[in-house]
Amino acid sequence: MKKEIFVGIDVSKERLDIGIYPGDETRTFDNNEQGIAKLLVLMSSVSPTLIVLESTGGLETLAVSSLCEKNLPVVVINPRQVRDFAKATGTLAKTDAIDAKIIARFAHSIRPEIRPLKDKNVQRLSALNARRRQIMTMLVAEKNRLKRAPQPNKKNIKEHIDWLEKTLANIDDDIQKTIKKSPVWKANSDILQSFKGVGPVLSASLLGDLPELGCLNRKKIAALVGIAPLNCDSGKYRGKRRVWGGRSNVRRLLYMATLSAMRSNPVIKSFYSRLIEAGKPHKVAMTACMRKIITILNAMLKNRTFWESPANYSLDIKHSC
Repeated sequence: MKKEIFVGIDVSKERLDIGIYPGDETRTFDNNEQGIAKLLVLMSSVSPTLIVLESTGGLETLAVSSLCEKNLPVVVINPRQVRDFAKATGTLAKTDAIDAKIIARFAHSIRPEIRPLKDKNVQRLSALNARRRQIMTMLVAEKNRLKRAPQPNKKNIKEHIDWLEKTLANIDDDIQKTIKKSPVWKANSDILQSFKGVGPVLSASLLGDLPELGCLNRKKIAALVGIAPLNCDSGKYRGKRRVWGGRSNVRRLLYMATLSAMRSNPVIKSFYSRLIEAGKPHKVAMTACMRKIITILNAMLKNRTFWESPANYSLDIKHSC
């Protein structure tokens, strides 16, 4: 029987620390093209069962892309999972080498599911979405400063606001051009925006930041966005169901789309009203509406069906891929 090898990679700006399990071996390579070339040579020699890296805000992108090009089994995980695993095993010390070995042990014990990673086109769209969020954050901050800024600063702030608004318009144009270049994205965007309440911003975010939409069942897609109620029970105690985790960038835009849908979409409007009349708090009703919307959009993409009207809505929203 072939021996299973698990590799953990701790990523920093300058280095890649490699841990291999079973064993206590660690290696270090530079986080650049030359270092990653050496990493690929090492991986070809050990033939790993699973390679796990932490998400580090983009520092892992080059390594992950290179490993994927060689068809190696790569998974990118949330750093919190590894930190909690380290505490559970009694490993309180923290260095890059220790982290690499802990990630390798995590890979062996937990064996996170391998999911398709974003290709270059999806990465480009996701990057444009991220830049749009950054510009929006700066724009809101500058507009808030303008309200209470002393007179000598107002001219400079207004000029910066004008520049940010022009930049935002250019990014929006780039996003739409990127989507239109792909026949699949263009078709998916048209399907998503046929639902009243979904506009071009949310549609682009779903395409770039939630590529799993249309390929998971309703429970998994809701959990991925972070709007699935999670149990909090122990013994006879039955706690309140709460939502947390997930992809916050998608969730924020989905919240705004839900506010719009509550006014323009009769299905969501009546659903929200029924929940409020049943005594549900506003936040609970809003979260339920968000979950209903993402479930409907998931089914629409899977079945390649446009939203026409409530009377024609016959999608099986419980169906999974």
